[in-house]
Amino acid sequence: MILQLLQQRGFVAFQELDRQLQASPATLRRDLEKLENAGRIVRVRGGAKLVGDGSNASTAEIPQLSGVPFHQNVARHHEAKLAIGRAAAALCKARESVIIDGGSTTLCMCPHLESLELQVLSNSLHIIDALLPQAGTRIAIPAGAVFREQNIVLSPFEDDGMGRYRASRMFMGAAAVGRHGVMQSDVILAQAERRLLERADELVLLVDSSKFEAPTGHVICTLDEVDIVVTDRNIRDEHARMLEQAGVRLITAGLED
Repeated sequence: MILQLLQQRGFVAFQELDRQLQASPATLRRDLEKLENAGRIVRVRGGAKLVGDGSNASTAEIPQLSGVPFHQNVARHHEAKLAIGRAAAALCKARESVIIDGGSTTLCMCPHLESLELQVLSNSLHIIDALLPQAGTRIAIPAGAVFREQNIVLSPFEDDGMGRYRASRMFMGAAAVGRHGVMQSDVILAQAERRLLERADELVLLVDSSKFEAPTGHVICTLDEVDIVVTDRNIRDEHARMLEQAGVRLITAGLED
């Protein structure tokens, strides 16, 4: 089962193994040690990763994230994302500290932030690139590895250099939203976003209405942990009621607003 998880994801955190497998921590450590001694895996801080054919601990490749690459995702539902980004930016207050998580929808916030002189923490190289020309916007970035297809910086570990950062709100996208909560398709991304959530007082979710129809994935947080959802006007009534029942404020946006 450990190998199967690793073959699906490339990397698995020890905490994820502990949640998914009904085994004691001591048993998991012994099994990981056996697999490493057999040359099947490489144990790293916080978890384990697969060893590819002909690779070793020093040359094993950084795992790829599952999900749609950024350059493909950015064109999907583009008009809805533009409207969502503008509505989300309107929630920001001048000179506050915010977290903007990587994503094609959160990227659409950036053109509307220039006059606010924000302090922004982001793991997205696309977002950082969009904010760099804004002289009044201060930018911080966590430590970690660069995942090229999504152009984001992620670390499966807790020592990413941002332990003292605190934000009034976090703006985040998602692969799917449902009754189980907010989800991402990749476990590494979900873990990184859970740690970012701990640094924000409020969570604002930016998702186009198609995300309520998407397949489920790894749960980042439950719906009652979300404060605001910004989406487009095509959201179905049943999904709006789901959010209302969870106590989530719903904002719908259109380009004509």
